[in-house]
Amino acid sequence: MTINSTQIFAIMCGGSLGALMRYIISTWVNNKIDANFPFGTLVVNMAGSFLMGFLAVYLVEKIGLNPLLRLAIFVGFLGAFTTFSTFSMETLNLFEEGLALRALLNMLINVSFTVLAVWFGVLLGKQM
Repeated sequence: MTINSTQIFAIMCGGSLGALMRYIISTWVNNKIDANFPFGTLVVNMAGSFLMGFLAVYLVEKIGLNPLLRLAIFVGFLGAFTTFSTFSMETLNLFEEGLALRALLNMLINVSFTVLAVWFGVLLGKQM
């Protein structure tokens, strides 16, 4: 598989916006809900999972999204927006702080809710 400069640019544009939105939303949520729990990452992961499911059905299957926009949205924006590495690091930090129950709860909630979110996104996309 080869990738050209236009594809690279599309991914970079989407990725920069996704990373920025992840930071803004996660920080805002964590500042609003001062619960000593990474709710910001949970919200971002749920929103990104929902968008992944919905947009995959609605934009790709129903509308036939342009391949460059597909790269910008799915690989770039959503790839940077719903970063599993942040979730993983926050979970490890909870374990290292001796908060094993909170770490396990973080894993259970994030994985369960994001799978449900992508499923709801797919269902909504099919309804449109």
